[in-house]
Amino acid sequence: MISNIGKYFIMLSVVFRRPKKKDIFISRCINEFMIIGLSSLPIVVLMSTFMGGVIALQTASNMTSPLLPAYTIGYITQNSTILEFSPTIISLILAGKIGSNIASEIGTMRVTEQIDALEIMGVNSLSYLVLPKIIAAVLFFPVLIIFSMVLSIFGGWISLLLSDLCSTETYLLGIRTDFKVFNIIYALTKTVVFGFLIASIASFYGYFVKGGAINVGRASTQAVVISSICILIANFILTQMILL
Repeated sequence: MISNIGKYFIMLSVVFRRPKKKDIFISRCINEFMIIGLSSLPIVVLMSTFMGGVIALQTASNMTSPLLPAYTIGYITQNSTILEFSPTIISLILAGKIGSNIASEIGTMRVTEQIDALEIMGVNSLSYLVLPKIIAAVLFFPVLIIFSMVLSIFGGWISLLLSDLCSTETYLLGIRTDFKVFNIIYALTKTVVFGFLIASIASFYGYFVKGGAINVGRASTQAVVISSICILIANFILTQMILL
């Protein structure tokens, strides 16, 4: 475990060296934006919409006290979505999708000796393969989370509208009540860290895989598990540092 941590930081020191050919590097970054970012939109849309609907319905079903104002449903949906559900839960889901994809892609290149061929040609394989993925994850993850926040709140409204548990005016009042822009900044800060962890950890396990196809599959599983654990730890630390 300790040796893996050392290898991870050594890998990062090589990853962030300046790319030699900027045109190729920019082209690879754009390609990673498409693979990591745009391909993840469908699952983000689906999960966020239903997640917001469930939060709103559960809140409405537990509103038994007459002392609680009706707009509490919108307030709790907004607060829960922005602070925790969108940045953390969606990042954990993306760790499974994107993390396994990155680890298997780089791992396959390793076992088929494509990475060795790059190094023979004098190419910094880590910078060439890993850096565009990290940049794409760090820059596009906040965009995905903003989409998730909006869709989650929208999903909550749709579910309440269909179930007739809360009026649109009351729900919107709850969304606006005690709204803090800082909460969005906090959520996006977490998202940048989560994106970096997912891309870098998955690349690490893919890059250093040994053996054949079975080992690539194991590396993908390890990447997802370790990424998820690191996201939960980072979430706790960042919450302590920023909110408290």
